[in-house]
Amino acid sequence: MQVFKFGGASVKDAKGVKNLAKVLDTVGYNNTLVVVSAMGKTTNALEHVISNYFENKSELQSSLQDVKKFHNEILLDLFENTQHQIFKKVEAFFQELNYFLSHNKSPDYNFVYDQIIGFGELISTTIISEYLLSQGVENQWLDVREFIKTDDYYRRANVNWKQTQSQIKSNFDTKVLNITQGFLASDANNFTTTLGREGSDYTAAIFAYCLNAEQVTIWKDVPGVLNADPRYFENAQLLDNISYTEAIELAFYGASVIHPKTLQPLQQKEIPLYVKSFLNPEDNGTRVGKGNGISPNIPCYIVKKNQVLVSLSSLDFSYIVEDNISDIFKLLHHYKMKVDVIQNSAISFSVCFENTYDNLERLLQHLKAKFKVTSHENVSLYTVRHYNEAAIASIEKDKTLLLKQLTQETVQMVTK
Repeated sequence: MQVFKFGGASVKDAKGVKNLAKVLDTVGYNNTLVVVSAMGKTTNALEHVISNYFENKSELQSSLQDVKKFHNEILLDLFENTQHQIFKKVEAFFQELNYFLSHNKSPDYNFVYDQIIGFGELISTTIISEYLLSQGVENQWLDVREFIKTDDYYRRANVNWKQTQSQIKSNFDTKVLNITQGFLASDANNFTTTLGREGSDYTAAIFAYCLNAEQVTIWKDVPGVLNADPRYFENAQLLDNISYTEAIELAFYGASVIHPKTLQPLQQKEIPLYVKSFLNPEDNGTRVGKGNGISPNIPCYIVKKNQVLVSLSSLDFSYIVEDNISDIFKLLHHYKMKVDVIQNSAISFSVCFENTYDNLERLLQHLKAKFKVTSHENVSLYTVRHYNEAAIASIEKDKTLLLKQLTQETVQMVTK
């Protein structure tokens, strides 16, 4: 059994869908599960729909039509016969989405987000499944929500592993090519949940774990795992091999190629992960598996934009010790802040985090009752694994350094 995952960039248009079919034909698809994301920038477009649903109802249908038009253009490029059943199937998804928008009673943004956002994956996989069938590639479309079960922590749901394993082992046919959605799952009430942005990689790992797969391959528009994101850093280099431990470190610090939760289930069963180019599917790419460190052994650069740096000091110059730190972390947890860096001294405490749930103002008001608070928004967090002096100097150049923290293998810097 092998698991393939194709991201949105790989199926951003009809050409991409045709290339997916070509990749399968090139590398083979016996005993294969294909996990697919939403097409192109569909997730962003659906987030705009969600925003209009809550804040600008007059633009709601217009933004929804943009999503529909995007997919219809792909359909017309893939299917000459407009009477093909795929057109009705996609229309049915949009009717279901419209029904939710007009009948939903919940004011909970996170719940609404998950019910709407998943239509991107449902539509993309349906189109791909039908296209493959039209090309003579037999396959079975699966609704991932019937297999992966979670709690109701909407937008970042936690997997119920016992129930998920039971569902997959009881209902999954390994003898056929299966097509399913990344990112999505469902809770005990069968409402859609999501595994967090970029969670499609995690979906592939969940299935691989439960099916005892031989390997997982993530197909991307880069030749493999690079030592830096080429959008932000020049002269990015391909890493040939990465150990599970090193990959988990890179993912923890925010390397965008591999989702942070993806590696744990693979490591437990020693299932190798390959990251390859969907443009050159026969190239080796990067292998993540058992071993030590990375090859070649070079600095790895990671940047996370739009972070918040909050610095606290005690109002009476008393020490910030265990009880203070405990209170701070309780508040960070309460307001759902994902912490990336902490640094403290006797009378000060700094923390850099993501304001994913837009709770910053409420958090700051709470903190100001007990501490002197300074905050910096829209800062950048740079992390360099296996750093050297030249690597540090390249990050610090022409920037205002707000925080710097070094360990034996890693340096982190917050800059403005």
